[in-house]
Amino acid sequence: MPRLLTGLAAQERSEAFVLCLLLDGCTDESERVVTAYRAIVPYAIVTRHIAADATPNAGRARAAAMALGLETVGAGGILLSTDADSVPAPDWVASNLAALDIADVAVGLIVRSGGMLSPVQDRIEAYYDGLARLRRLLDPIPWESARPHHYTSAASLACSAQTYAALGGFEPVSAGEDGRLVDTAHRLGLRVRRDGTIRVETSTRREGRTLGGLAGHLRDMDRTAGASARMAHPDDVAWRYARHALARAGWPMLDTTAESLAAALHRPVADILAVASAAPNAESFAMQVVPDIPGGERLVDLATAEAALSALLLRHAGADA
Repeated sequence: MPRLLTGLAAQERSEAFVLCLLLDGCTDESERVVTAYRAIVPYAIVTRHIAADATPNAGRARAAAMALGLETVGAGGILLSTDADSVPAPDWVASNLAALDIADVAVGLIVRSGGMLSPVQDRIEAYYDGLARLRRLLDPIPWESARPHHYTSAASLACSAQTYAALGGFEPVSAGEDGRLVDTAHRLGLRVRRDGTIRVETSTRREGRTLGGLAGHLRDMDRTAGASARMAHPDDVAWRYARHALARAGWPMLDTTAESLAAALHRPVADILAVASAAPNAESFAMQVVPDIPGGERLVDLATAEAALSALLLRHAGADA
């Protein structure tokens, strides 16, 4: 908590903001720390306590924190989300606001720091970042960052209060509430920007209350040395990315492209037109109409996935990959 509060005090731009802290069944010194910092930080702090649940629920806590934020900033405000064990970069607020000038949702890069290393997790994250680069080589969009990444984490997530309300808020699930929210944004056709210039450091702690959270995942990687890691084959993922591009390009003229798109997607023309009739724009259409590759994605070990992805990046981006 002290590192978070100090990091927010060091923000480079002077936009006024209020820190809304949701203390979820806390029995530690969080409240005492907040009280001490209130007098020395250049921003206001609003806190709310909720009772501990019998089963930890990240989505419930996150939704309560955002509700506090909505009450504080109102319907015309901007909401930036992070975690108490995280430290935003000095330009975090400014970078988020700049991203929201271009997109509807800004998703920042999460960098693990301190504590025990996790070499296998480093490789997994590098692999998924490579997939993010491949995605934008195959399916470029104007609101994406020049430095895309794979993370979808509420440790760095920003949107307007109106956008958050339109998304229906965080669902009360034990983990993955952030991914569900951003998936909803894609389905609604909102512009999601995964921006590598928006950076938050988060802890590599192995102790956590949430089932399915990062702490538990890191413990599993420690225990198995990554032997259990199975990745979707990048050739199969690339199949989907390329068809997102086809769907996006075909959206403005479906009267002439529906049949060829149906053949590329292995879906009936009627399905293509049904999805199109309910989609508000090309982004929504592309995200909803493209299925998984016929037969399902192959799962391969990490080394096989890494080698195949390197070949794809070289093919599509050349030596710069």
